[in-house]
Amino acid sequence: MHEHLASIVRINEAVLVTSSKTSVTFVMINVTMWFIMLLLCPSQLRAQLGTTPNIKHIVVGRCHSYITLIDPSLRYDCEEIWRHFEEAVVHQSSCNVTVEDYHQMFYLMPQTWPCDGFLFWSKTRTLMHSYAAVVRHFWTLEDTLVGFMFNDLIWCGQDEDPGFDFNSCPKWSACRTHPVYSLWRQASQNFAEMACGNITVLLNGSIVNAFNRKSMFGSVELDNLNPQRVDYVNIKVVTNLEGPYIESCSQGSIVDLIQILQSRGFRWTCTDNDETLMILQCIQDPKQPSCQTCANSLLHRKSLTSN
Repeated sequence: MHEHLASIVRINEAVLVTSSKTSVTFVMINVTMWFIMLLLCPSQLRAQLGTTPNIKHIVVGRCHSYITLIDPSLRYDCEEIWRHFEEAVVHQSSCNVTVEDYHQMFYLMPQTWPCDGFLFWSKTRTLMHSYAAVVRHFWTLEDTLVGFMFNDLIWCGQDEDPGFDFNSCPKWSACRTHPVYSLWRQASQNFAEMACGNITVLLNGSIVNAFNRKSMFGSVELDNLNPQRVDYVNIKVVTNLEGPYIESCSQGSIVDLIQILQSRGFRWTCTDNDETLMILQCIQDPKQPSCQTCANSLLHRKSLTSN
């Protein structure tokens, strides 16, 4: 691919030399070079995305949807919540928004959840949402008001003129006080502190460090779980249907997680091959060989119970 792109550049250079260097030729070259940059550097271009357009309409609209359709018992002022969010962000530089800057906003939107339904996750986002949709009693961070309002959005302020920067925002990794990171850090802490009863943690066994101390679960949520409120931490390790099979309840970083739980006095369980999770994966990709094995096992079990 790189050789092909290089040949395109050489052809355009030849056109530039042999032609009269007309404006049309310059436009062709500029467009070609822009296209090459797009092919070679998509991650760099995505990293330059700024605040999500129409962010106020999205956030306030989601807030009204939530308190009207999802939890009508809530009596929150969506415009007031937005105002405190905006104040936390726009008067700071793009890498200088702390957790404390959001405290007033969070103070306006407290929530409590029933025990036994808290679902935590790391590197299993797509499967987590499917799992929560099927097992209806689960609650995730995205099901809270703040999670619902800000999910998948980007935002940052700017130094020159107070307001949102719609042209470019830094990556999360660029600074410890990133405006998006700080909000999710506080939201994650609140969610973990609320957790009670039996909770579930969904981890990806097809990657190294399925339990990562630098992840939001490993660095924030785990440390804010209260062993006096949580009865059991039920770990579910799920691998991709086609592998690789890297970590499990008895191998890799999951063992480190279990040791931390034990040292803090938590009771725990750990499952490597949860049947519900495998069925959900097979619905997405039924041609996988492991799905045929699973289907045959279920049919055999059904025949035994019917006899």
